Amino acid sequence: MPLSPNLRGAVFMAISMVGFTLNDALTKLSSESINPGQIMLIRGLFACSMIGLIAWHRGALRRIGQAFHPMVAVRVMGEALATSCFLLALSHLPIANVSAVLQALPLAVTMGAAMVLGEPVGWRRWLSIAAGFGGVLIIVRPGLEGFSVYSLWALACVFFCAIRDIATKRIPQEISSFLVSTATAVVVTLTGGILVVPMGGWAPVPYSAVAMLALAAVLLVVGYQFIILSLRVGDISFVAPFRYTALIWAILLGYLIFADIPDLAMIIGSTIIVGSGIYMLYRERVVGRRPGAESTSPAMAPDGL
Repeated sequence: MPLSPNLRGAVFMAISMVGFTLNDALTKLSSESINPGQIMLIRGLFACSMIGLIAWHRGALRRIGQAFHPMVAVRVMGEALATSCFLLALSHLPIANVSAVLQALPLAVTMGAAMVLGEPVGWRRWLSIAAGFGGVLIIVRPGLEGFSVYSLWALACVFFCAIRDIATKRIPQEISSFLVSTATAVVVTLTGGILVVPMGGWAPVPYSAVAMLALAAVLLVVGYQFIILSLRVGDISFVAPFRYTALIWAILLGYLIFADIPDLAMIIGSTIIVGSGIYMLYRERVVGRRPGAESTSPAMAPDGL
């Protein structure tokens, strides 16, 4: 019996999260031998080749001057800064902890859209935002035993991702998302090259790290394409909650590959964040607005992370 469009969309969204989380795991493994700047540079070269080829095939590079639109520039810089912060956090924290903090992104986007773009947000959604960030504080646990300064880099990643996504909402529709993704991949790669020296200088790159980063780049593109498929066949209000399956994969891979076992604070905080995000999606569906979790839309895929 064939699946309904919404169920197929949910499956595609779950597959995309597998791709992104496997990319995270391979990237974290690579960080054991090379620094985050090298990771951004090497993985970015592979990603640029693949994304650029797709963009060229679809004719998105014919109007390359559109890549210099101010909102594209803001989006690209937000992604580059978010990727830098993300890799710094990922190289020092359990993959599940970083993933859990990033699940607050839809909440941050909704808050930013209200504050910057003037989009109306009711008191129920403000409460869900507050609860979600309360969950983040439980995971980060500032001032308590178990606090790591690298958790602040994960929070900074959420901040820059929110800037990226809000800027993306202002990009004119006639600008191809594939052109935006190509520009993003190029700038993230160049940023990695700039950060190599500040992050410790160039270290010998094992062939295993090159292979892992090449596979990570492939998984990024796979995740990106399945997000597009999920939103083409299913309703965003139905498929968006399945982005939280990334957290399940992060916990599983963290345990299997890195022997990381989530503690009680991480589990409680993650539950609050996910619950807040799902409730916000529900409220946005009730009031008839497009979900604030639009960070799962094709133009907002996490190209650099």
